[in-house]
Amino acid sequence: MNYFGNPFKFNQYHTTVLALSFRWSLCFMFMASRLPGFIPIPVSPFPVEVFSRPPQRIPCLTLPPSSSYSLVASSESISSSRRGSPALNAVKEELIQSPSSVPTHDSRTTPSSSSKLVLVVGGSGGVGQLVVASLLSRNIKSRLLLREPEKAITLFGEQDEETLEVFKGDTRNPEDLDPSIFEGVTHVICCTGTTAFPSRRWDRDNTPERVDWEGVRNLVSALPSSLKRIVLVSSVGVTKSSELPWSIMNLFGVLKFKKMGEDFLRESGLPFTILRPGRLTDGPYTSYDLNTLLKATSGQRRAVLIGQGDKLIGEASRLVVAEACVQALDIESTEGKTYEINSVEGEGPGSDPQKWQELFDAAEGQ
Repeated sequence: MNYFGNPFKFNQYHTTVLALSFRWSLCFMFMASRLPGFIPIPVSPFPVEVFSRPPQRIPCLTLPPSSSYSLVASSESISSSRRGSPALNAVKEELIQSPSSVPTHDSRTTPSSSSKLVLVVGGSGGVGQLVVASLLSRNIKSRLLLREPEKAITLFGEQDEETLEVFKGDTRNPEDLDPSIFEGVTHVICCTGTTAFPSRRWDRDNTPERVDWEGVRNLVSALPSSLKRIVLVSSVGVTKSSELPWSIMNLFGVLKFKKMGEDFLRESGLPFTILRPGRLTDGPYTSYDLNTLLKATSGQRRAVLIGQGDKLIGEASRLVVAEACVQALDIESTEGKTYEINSVEGEGPGSDPQKWQELFDAAEGQ
């Protein structure tokens, strides 16, 4: 039938094609959103700055430390992220006084904060921001490795250098990883990542291969042998990249490259813990992604599920993942282990080290 000879039929044909294309686009975006780190970023009006080498230490500053504060979700985190600086507003919303989350300290799991220096790689991302805020609220000395170090002041305000140090550097470039970055570092939390499918975040060669494989390999290769622990944030499904729905997520290799990064860390001889969260929810949102449109906040999802064997399928609050990273640094039984982590409705462990230890230990018996 010739649709192009009849204007009405042509419009009907054209509308049908557009509708089908739109449906498939939504389906594609939804499936991509199931992978941690799916955060396509809109076109930025600002130019991307390329920093000179070697890495430079930048004075910064922290949020006021207070043991009475903990990271909790806020229903305003989505709307506030759309005003002014989304990341800064989101972090402010997350730091809300919570009298019900008073940790019980155990000398076996909680060493002195003054003896630690934690390097956070990927600290400007959704999980990374909360990791840094959690460390600072505990008065744990921290160091950030950022491609754009000026983001640290935007996110965390001016900080005393004794509390927070910032270095310029890009894990994709081995020459950026100057030994001075790792001087005195006792622990590392790596939560770098990019989108599973091509997006603006792939600009300037920011692909899964470069970030999740080469970046992790370069970082691990540069770390000192004296390191007490490195926690790597990976993803559920990395061992099932040939099975549905994971094969869809892996169309551009993101699961394959995350698994390669995991394996390189395991073979490095460094003391490690690997965390594989489910689909990430909660703010702070680093862009207007599908999670924002679906308002995928945790609400009452504070209970934590931890498993092993890449069997968990579900969602994980960024708040829970960040807290798990900080807790795993000091829980001896997590060394050399890989865990999947989800969050569900119910009361969670908060920031109690003993409760987190019980959760990790329980996963061993599953």
